[in-house]
Amino acid sequence: MVISKKYKKIGLFASIITLAVGVAAFDDDLFQISKNLDVFASVYKEVNINYVDDINSAKLVKTGVDAMLDGLDPYTEFVPESEIEDYKLHYVSTQYGGIGASIFVRNNKVYVSDVFEGFPAQKGDVHPGDQVLKINDIDLTAKNNDQVSLLLKGSKGASIKLLIKRDNIAQPFEKNLVRDEIKQPNVSYYGMVAGNMGYIKLDKFLENSASEVTNALVSLKKNNPNGIILDLRSNGGGILQEAVKIVNLFVQKDVEVVSQKGKVKDKNFTYSTVSTPLEPNLPLVVLVNSHSASASEIVAGSLQDLDRAIIIGQRSYGKGLVQQTFNLPYNSLVKITIAKYYIPSGRCIQELDYTHRKDDGSVVKVADSLIHEFKTKNGRSVYDGSAIYPDIFIKQEKFANVTQALVGKLLIFDYATLYRDKHSKIADTKSFGLADNDYNDFVKYLADKNYNYTTSAEKVLGSLKTEATKEKQFNDIQGEYDILKAKLMTSKKNDLQAHKDEIKQVLENEIASRYYYEKGRYEVNFKYDKELAQAVKTMQDKAQLASILKGEGNYKVIGKPMLAMAGKKAADKDSDDDQ
Repeated sequence: MVISKKYKKIGLFASIITLAVGVAAFDDDLFQISKNLDVFASVYKEVNINYVDDINSAKLVKTGVDAMLDGLDPYTEFVPESEIEDYKLHYVSTQYGGIGASIFVRNNKVYVSDVFEGFPAQKGDVHPGDQVLKINDIDLTAKNNDQVSLLLKGSKGASIKLLIKRDNIAQPFEKNLVRDEIKQPNVSYYGMVAGNMGYIKLDKFLENSASEVTNALVSLKKNNPNGIILDLRSNGGGILQEAVKIVNLFVQKDVEVVSQKGKVKDKNFTYSTVSTPLEPNLPLVVLVNSHSASASEIVAGSLQDLDRAIIIGQRSYGKGLVQQTFNLPYNSLVKITIAKYYIPSGRCIQELDYTHRKDDGSVVKVADSLIHEFKTKNGRSVYDGSAIYPDIFIKQEKFANVTQALVGKLLIFDYATLYRDKHSKIADTKSFGLADNDYNDFVKYLADKNYNYTTSAEKVLGSLKTEATKEKQFNDIQGEYDILKAKLMTSKKNDLQAHKDEIKQVLENEIASRYYYEKGRYEVNFKYDKELAQAVKTMQDKAQLASILKGEGNYKVIGKPMLAMAGKKAADKDSDDDQ
């Protein structure tokens, strides 16, 4: 096609205008940036010079920057030099020098809450429930968690002295330990469960998480498993590239896993599988809940979109945003949301719309009218803007108020400490359980303990009294109110028996950890885990397995907005009932 000289001139003129407008807009952006920085610096200078009292200038800047970023999203944040190490532990690698124990403070006293198998505290016979009086002769009275953690940490190979008080020993005693490199694994547990299924619990997607999952999978494959269960419940995410590598363990080479798209074109990128999968054929289930976020959703969503895995549990968190860190002067950094991510069907699962806030600044969910339908590899319907909805939804059970009170008041913890002092050993984790006489001993232990709590029925009754009093009607119903309140109190006295099964569950969990550490918690809890049981059942039912992945019958549509919202409302109602 030939273009005349006249039209070439017009086109050239239009290009020059477009370029001029672009340059003008760029110059205006530069002016606004320069202007705003000048204003900020001037305000900071005048406040520092003229404010009536002395001020902490570093804190002032941090507050100002935080306020500036607060209107964006909760993931865009400034990290000053003083917080860099904590940031790295949280987002990069949980590796530090220490003794391998966690602590908590109660009534200005420091107690050991957990010890990790294979590290100095466990090797030195430090127990959960021990009170730590001093660290290297420094009195810990009234010190907070951060202060105590700082004293516990140090360089690998350095000595540390603890003065410990234990309930069943009359006098405090010293423990001399040597700090070691503490690296908390991403994979906190793996092993074989019912039905000869391989189980992997992945807690986070930090450095080497894909390598750890690979090692776990290689080990499990030696048992010729009938299927694999990848547990991502309460996994808040981490490094995107680690998620892609984990997907690649189960998906063929050269398959798109996730793409990120943002304002800056250089930040746009598509991640695909790059190697032959370790296990492309075995049945696969991924467990998720409302705290599975970000990289967890990339793994679960990609495997769902590719019809490679069945997702079981509750709807995930709904974080479809990607962050990148940028180094700043003086060893500080800023973490900025640079893109949204899109999984293989083309959907972005971001649930909250931070761009279009209400006038009061509050954030709203993506409206149902803006949610779009997408298709998985086999043609199943999935939806954007509403997290990852499971193929099989399992209602999350909430502990009763009495159970929450026993845990919150540390009575479960304290009884486990006493139990460990009285019993030198227990049965192996897969057969351990509390007999009725053991539970009755616990009930007797509670006889003189304070664990006041309010039941849901009591809350409703209290609201009734409040509203009736406002309407000046309470005197008319007080007789019935008193009778109902008395009945509720009588019923409440039976709560320890009515909720015996779940109280036994948390008791067994805590007691098992005193002998078998974190591994004990997992293995004792398997028999109570409904999502795990459903995963085993589903993979054993080959017909159901095939129906779900092919999208037959009720499995053709996954999490349609109306259904997803209903599931979310039901979950929210359960949460409200437990407040």
